[in-house]
Amino acid sequence: MAKTKPESETEVKTPEAAPESKPAAKESSESTSGKKRGRQPGYPPKRGKKLREQLANTYAKLGKEGVVPLKKAIGLLKQVKRAKFDETVEIHMSLGVDTTQSEQMIRGSVALPHGVGKKVRVLVFCQGENVNKAKEAGADFVGDAELIKKVQSENWLDFDVALATQDMMGQVSRLGKVLGPRGLMPTPKAGTVITGNQDIAAAVKEFKAGKVEYRADKGGNVHAGVGKLSFDDEKIVENTIAFVEQVRASKPSGVKGNYVKSITLSATMTPGIPVQV
Repeated sequence: MAKTKPESETEVKTPEAAPESKPAAKESSESTSGKKRGRQPGYPPKRGKKLREQLANTYAKLGKEGVVPLKKAIGLLKQVKRAKFDETVEIHMSLGVDTTQSEQMIRGSVALPHGVGKKVRVLVFCQGENVNKAKEAGADFVGDAELIKKVQSENWLDFDVALATQDMMGQVSRLGKVLGPRGLMPTPKAGTVITGNQDIAAAVKEFKAGKVEYRADKGGNVHAGVGKLSFDDEKIVENTIAFVEQVRASKPSGVKGNYVKSITLSATMTPGIPVQV
């Protein structure tokens, strides 16, 4: 008769413990390069209580003021300033135009009396004797075929304004895919194409001093910077009036009804303030 091992000596096989599974949410959060939720692109950090209260008070204060004259709007912008840097004063105009019609497309440029408060890097595509004229006028970059090749091959865009003489536009047109999406493509409507009867030195000096380009977006709105908050109130007023008058002068003949619907003034980090039209 076969002997059986006592129960204490029998080997009892237990199933191996299954590895602990991590929550799906944790895995997804760890798979994003170790970044915490809320710090990912599209997830700004939460505003602190002090900042929320400050913004709420600012919006409440401006809401009570309503539509104000231009000079008062500038004073309010300086009162609600909270950024440590010198903010840009921006103007936003809502126009009664139909941008789907080419003849109602608003585009142009205006030389502000007191500039925009920053250094403007000007590039000029020209050749011949115009090269020396542009350099003497203060252009930062001047050239012809070699400069075009540099922009096209290297996607070099270290400039703020691009000008071109009319005899260079045949070659500059190749840069449409590079300069067009960034609003840097020279065009006669914006005053950035210099014709034969224009003075290239005067054009360069105007843009270096603060000539601003503007163009209506799909909604018929025009946006531009008209100075810095550190400017005197009168300088901001004169720059703003010069810009508004230039946009008004650009009114297409086919526009019916109100051309300028509203004007809003703001700074880089402030809410918008409606201005009397």
